[in-house]
Amino acid sequence: MSTPFYVSPQQAMADRAEYARKGIARGRSVVVLQYTDGILFVAENPSRALHKVSEIYDRIAFAAVGKYNEFENLRIGGVRYADLRGYTYDRQDVTARGLANVYAQTLGTIFSSVGEKPYEVELIVAEVGSAPEEDQIYRLPHDGSIVDEHGAVAVGGNSDQIGTYLDQRHRDGFTLTEALKLAVDSLARDNNGGERRLTAEQLEVAVLDRTRPQQRKFRRVLGAQLTQLLEAGEDAEPSADDDAADTGADDSTPDAGSESTDSDE
Repeated sequence: MSTPFYVSPQQAMADRAEYARKGIARGRSVVVLQYTDGILFVAENPSRALHKVSEIYDRIAFAAVGKYNEFENLRIGGVRYADLRGYTYDRQDVTARGLANVYAQTLGTIFSSVGEKPYEVELIVAEVGSAPEEDQIYRLPHDGSIVDEHGAVAVGGNSDQIGTYLDQRHRDGFTLTEALKLAVDSLARDNNGGERRLTAEQLEVAVLDRTRPQQRKFRRVLGAQLTQLLEAGEDAEPSADDDAADTGADDSTPDAGSESTDSDE
């Protein structure tokens, strides 16, 4: 009887992490930004049937990149958790922090299990507050860790480069038009430092709007409204600070044709 090869636990976990990261990096990116009246979600996604951004509960939304069937299962589980908790206790007891903890436990268990492959997904769970300082944004990588984000965050594709681009340019007090322009500009940058043109048909855009009078703050930005916002952003004159920041930018996003595992194939 042959002796099986020994692989150290550290090497096994490193291999699983590398496998998951490669799968996630093949997907088109999602960008989440805070603006004055809420939280903006922008994804490069030409599909109108398979969504990367979805509502979870009254003030909570979900964004994901990676394998669609895997993050869709997580989304459905999150909706069921939120509905059950809100029905059993109170609607105010459903929070982004609680949902992020549930997702962290699920992803962590799958990642450390030797019986199945790790999920090739990266998630964002966001909750809009009554004021900008009360907003919550949590990023959950494939291993189930939780990262508390502020201002702007990107996942999928070249998220590190996109994140640096956003950090250099995002500021408090953005209007929706300004936040959308920054998000689209960050997604449109290619691997060579140039820029592609992204149209409304190539984008999936949604917001958690704190100014809505109803309990449900999530709404999608579609059609003529999205086109109008994009045109307004293009017509806006860049500020001197933006011009200075642009001189040092060398960030990029992957070409759309390189994706193999994302929801909008």
